[in-house]
Amino acid sequence: MNIVKVTQKDFNEWLDLALKLWPDVSATDLISILHSPRQVGFLVKTEDGSAIAFMNLSLRYEYVPDATQSPVAFVEGIYVKDEYRNQGIGKALIQFAEQWASSQGCVELASDALIENTASYEFHTKVGFREVERVVYFIKPVVAPN
Repeated sequence: MNIVKVTQKDFNEWLDLALKLWPDVSATDLISILHSPRQVGFLVKTEDGSAIAFMNLSLRYEYVPDATQSPVAFVEGIYVKDEYRNQGIGKALIQFAEQWASSQGCVELASDALIENTASYEFHTKVGFREVERVVYFIKPVVAPN
């Protein structure tokens, strides 16, 4: 298993995996990561070169709950193909993310998950994250005055 930084030649494999995690992601979203100084994508490749997992990381300078300094390294997304799960790949990616965070001068690694995503919650706690906050967002249409 090799963890490699995404390049233009890996783009389609990265996009295919990202679409499994986020069905609404666009190629434009990932292109912006390729060209961003604050974001990066990584692929996990097997010995034969097949991409089986990915992780997107960023440096967040805005508020991150319970962070002690800025920037904070942030796991924007992590995905392992179903048939490769429970083999330590996700854990290896998080360990890799910790090393990346340290190399960027960060002292913390953060992430998030939707409240209903219990599999993600279990993964995060299993690899050493602790829950720091739960949020429910609300929206209400505003009626324009006549």
